[in-house]
Amino acid sequence: MATIKPLPELLINQIAAGEVVERPAAALKEILENSVDAGATKINVQLQQGGVKQIRVADDGFGIAKDELQLALTRHSTSKISTLEDLHQITSLGFRGEALASIAAISRLSLASRQVEQIHAWQILVEGKSVSQPMPSSLAQGTTLDVNDLYFNIPARRKFLKSEATEFAHCDETFKRIALSQSGIEFVLQHNGKARRHLRAGDPAQRIASVLGEEFKQAAAWIDEQSAEMHLHGMVALPAYARSSRDTQYFFVNHRFVNDKLISHALREAYRDVLHLGRHPAFVLFLDIHPGSVDVNVHPTKTEVRFREPRALHQFIFHAINKALASPHKELPSGELTSIARPYQIYPKTDQTQGGTVSQPTSFYGTLFGTEARSIPTLPVNIDPTAPAIKPDKSIAIENNQDNHPLGFALGQLHGIYILAQNARGLIVVDMHAAHERILYEKLKQALDQHEISMQPLLIPVTFYAEHLEIAAIEENQAILDRLGFEIAVLSPTTVAVRAVPATLQHADIAQLARDILREIREYGASQILAAKRNEILATMACHGAIRANRKLTLEEMNALLREMEMTERAAQCNHGRPTWFETSLADLDKLFMRGK
Repeated sequence: MATIKPLPELLINQIAAGEVVERPAAALKEILENSVDAGATKINVQLQQGGVKQIRVADDGFGIAKDELQLALTRHSTSKISTLEDLHQITSLGFRGEALASIAAISRLSLASRQVEQIHAWQILVEGKSVSQPMPSSLAQGTTLDVNDLYFNIPARRKFLKSEATEFAHCDETFKRIALSQSGIEFVLQHNGKARRHLRAGDPAQRIASVLGEEFKQAAAWIDEQSAEMHLHGMVALPAYARSSRDTQYFFVNHRFVNDKLISHALREAYRDVLHLGRHPAFVLFLDIHPGSVDVNVHPTKTEVRFREPRALHQFIFHAINKALASPHKELPSGELTSIARPYQIYPKTDQTQGGTVSQPTSFYGTLFGTEARSIPTLPVNIDPTAPAIKPDKSIAIENNQDNHPLGFALGQLHGIYILAQNARGLIVVDMHAAHERILYEKLKQALDQHEISMQPLLIPVTFYAEHLEIAAIEENQAILDRLGFEIAVLSPTTVAVRAVPATLQHADIAQLARDILREIREYGASQILAAKRNEILATMACHGAIRANRKLTLEEMNALLREMEMTERAAQCNHGRPTWFETSLADLDKLFMRGK
C-alpha cells in the first residue's frame, strides 16, 4: 500500500498551474494584474506565437526589492494581504500569491525589477527546480517579467492548446479587459514583433472608444447612477447595436472583470422589452462597491464573486439600465441612407386649401391613441411646385421650433410604410407600424399595472369558431381576460363571441386578436405564469392594434405619432427590438451627392 507523503513543491505548483494558468491568456492576466497593483502608469506587452513562445510584460511600477525577488516566486507569498480582515476587504486585483509560482513552474522565466531607491535593477532566472541568485541587471524603474516556452515541462497540457491565432485572440481579449478597467494607464500590445494596440491614458469614455471603436461609442448611452454604497457608471449600447454573440459585454466590480449570473440576469431583464430574439446587449459597465460587500475569493480565476446583498444589487443595476434605455431622447440611433431626396425639396401631397398652410382632420388621432385630438403645428407646405425650396435652417427650423422636437415634423409618407420627417439636424425616417406598436405597448403596460385597461364594448359582437382548448381557456381564465380588457363569452361548444376589447385596440382584427390572446393564455397557463409572461401577451396585443402598412396618414396624424414617440419610453425600438427610426444628417446627405466637392 502506498504511503502518505507530502508532494514536492514543484509538483504542487504545477498542479496549481492547471487552474491558474489554463492557457497563455490566463498567465497574461495574472501578470498584468500584478503590474496594475504595482502602480504602473505604462505597461508594455510583447507576445510571440500567441503567448506560447513568449509573454513579456514591462511596467514602470514600484518594483520589487532585491531580497524579495525569490520570495515573489514562492507559493502563497504576497504583499497585498496579511490578515483575515484584509481578505474580507480586498482592494487589489491579485491577493492569492499563487500566480507567479505557478507560471514559473511551467516555463522558463526571467524576473527583473528595480525600485526607485536602488542603484540598479536585479534579476533572477527560473527553469523548473533551478532558481538563480539575484544578479545585477540594466532596467529603469519598474518590473519586467519574461515568460518563455510555456508548458515546456508538461507537454501533455501543451497539446491541448489551440492554434497561434486562437491563443493570441484570447490574449488580446484579456488585454482589452484590463485596459478597459484601467483607463489611466497607457497600454501597448505587440505580437510577433508587430504593434497591435497602443492605448494612451485618458478618461473611461476615451478608453472605451479606443478599444471598442467609435461605432460603439456613438450607439451607446452613458450611465452614472449612485445608490447608498453602490456606484454604477459606464456605457450601455442601445438595442439597435445588439450583437449576435456576447463578445461586447464587459462588467467590472471595483475594476475587476467579473462574469456573474446575478448581474447577467439583471442586465437581461433590463433589455428584455427592447431586444430582438437571439440578440445580445453590448455594454461596458463599472460597479464601485465597498470591498466588504463583495467576496472575490470564490475561484482562482477571480472572475466569480459573491455579494452580501444580491437582491438590492440586482434591483439597482436593473433600474439604472432600465432608466437609461427608457429615456426617449438619449443618443437615439443614427445611420446612413444610400439614396434619398434632400428633405427640404420634398413636397408632400396634400389637399389644397387657401393660404400657405394645410389644415387637416385630426379624427384619426383618437383612433391612434384613444385620446382627444390635440392641436399640433404642421409644416408650412408650399403648394406651388415652381416656388423656391424652403430653407431648413431658417423658416422651418425656427417657425416649428424643431430643436425642442428631436423627431422634427412630418413631410410625408414613403410607400405607405415610412414617415419622412425633418428636424434641425437633417432627415428622420420612421417605421410607423413599429413606432405605434411601441407606444401602444407602453400604454398597455402602464394601464395593466394600474388596473386601468379601459374596455370598449362592441356594437356588434364578433363571433368565430373556437376549438375545445380555446373554450376551456376562456372558462378557466375569465378574471385574466377581464384584467386584459376582454369580454369573451362562450355561445356554444364551438362558438365564442367577443363583446368588448381594450379601447386602444378596438380597430384591430378582433377575431385574430382574441385567438392569439387565448393561445398565449393556454400556453402559459395559470395566472401566476401569466404574470411572468405578461409582457409577451401585451406585445401581442400591441402588435395587433398598431397601424398597418399602406395606411395613409395625414400630416397631423404623422406629427401626432412623432410627438407620442418623443414622450414614450424606449421609443427607439419596437417590442421585438427592431429600430423604429433612423436619422441621417444634412452633412451625410451632402456627402452622398458630393456637394461642396
